[in-house]
This record gives sequence, C-alpha cells and structure tokens, in this order.
Amino acid sequence: MGKRIRSRRRGSGTAVYRAPSHRYVADIIHPKIENGEGIILDIMNDPSHTSPVAVVKIGEDYYYMLAPSGLTIGEKIDIGPNAPIKDGNILPLGSIPEGIPIHNIELQPKDGGKLVRAAGTYATIVSHGEMATVQLPSGKFKLIDPRCRAVIGVVSGSGRTDKPFLKAGNKIHALQSRAKKPYTVRGVAMNAVNHPHGGGNHQHIGRPSTVSKNAPPGRKVGRFAPKRKKR
Repeated sequence: MGKRIRSRRRGSGTAVYRAPSHRYVADIIHPKIENGEGIILDIMNDPSHTSPVAVVKIGEDYYYMLAPSGLTIGEKIDIGPNAPIKDGNILPLGSIPEGIPIHNIELQPKDGGKLVRAAGTYATIVSHGEMATVQLPSGKFKLIDPRCRAVIGVVSGSGRTDKPFLKAGNKIHALQSRAKKPYTVRGVAMNAVNHPHGGGNHQHIGRPSTVSKNAPPGRKVGRFAPKRKKR
C-alpha cells in the first residue's frame, strides 16, 4: 500500500489543507440596496484577500468592500445607477462609460461580485448594447448583463509583489493563511510508493499520462480523459 498522493490528501479536507477561515474578516459582496450612500469607517487587512478591505457603513448596516486605490477613511461612496463616476462608487455596467477602470464585477445581477478582485487589477468596458462588453485583465472580452454592478477604480495593493519575501518562513506564513503550500514536488521525482509517476532508473512516467475520469483518487494524476485531437 503506497502513500496517499497530495491531491488525495487535499481532497479529504484535513487540518493541514483547510483554510483558517476563522481569521477572515468577511465575504466581500455588494450591498443589497439599489440606491444609497455609505461612509468608509476603516481600511483593514484581511488574510483571505490580496488587497486591503474597507469597512462601509450604510444606514445601520455594515458592509465590506475591496478598497479601491486612493480610497481614504471618512470618504463617502454612492450606490446606484445615478451615482457619479468616482472611485469607490457602485454602479450598474449600463451606467458606466467606456474606458473607466472597474473591479468586483457581477456575473449575474445581485450575485455580489465575482470577477476582477485581485490586488492591482481592473477591467474596462469596451462597448454597450444588449450586453455590455468588458475586457478583463487577461485581455479576454466577456459579455455581461448591463444590470450587473461593479465598483469604479483599480483594486488597491498593486505593489504587493514588489516587496521580496526575503525568508522562506515569510512565504510559508503568507500562504498558510490560504491553506496553500509554498513548494511543489513533481510526481516523477518521487519514489514509486509515493506517486503513480514515481520510481524508475531516471525521471519518466513509464506509462501513458492519460487517466480515466472514473479513476480512483490515488491513481487520478496526469491528464484526465483528454479528447482525441483532429489530425
């Protein structure tokens, strides 16, 4: 009986691979109200996000949003289709002009925001119509319902990758906050008991790298049920 492979151990959800979500601040979603005004009470760090998180008070309720670059404590933000085009304001895509940087974009109306949430990223609206055409940070164009909301501005924290970790321990602690490992080991570099690709007199798989999608977790490594390419 060999050792359970990494993907199998991660899938079982043990403490090593479980994210410390009890340290997370909150889920980042758009306020449920259609129109309103809020004030920024605080800007804080959240281990589960790459950018700072702003605490917003809207009426008697508190919400959390990814802080756009340049946002300050005490600043007011507006929510609704008639809100001005200003960093931090939340508007439907149909009310945002072309070329304005936006982030935390909804895929479906009122889903809270799904796209463009990493530090330093932003998308732009290319054109309006029956669907809004949005260019994502990857360069891909996506058609989105114009009723979906987004936040004006660029996500703050764009310089987080400029500062080096300097020590291996710093990187370990940074990735532990998301239940990630700071290193990976190739299967062919392992022993035969540790991985289906391990063993042999030199580093090679030794069998086809394709595997059935119905394979058990201990054998499901490589390319899963690849489709035959047209020749």
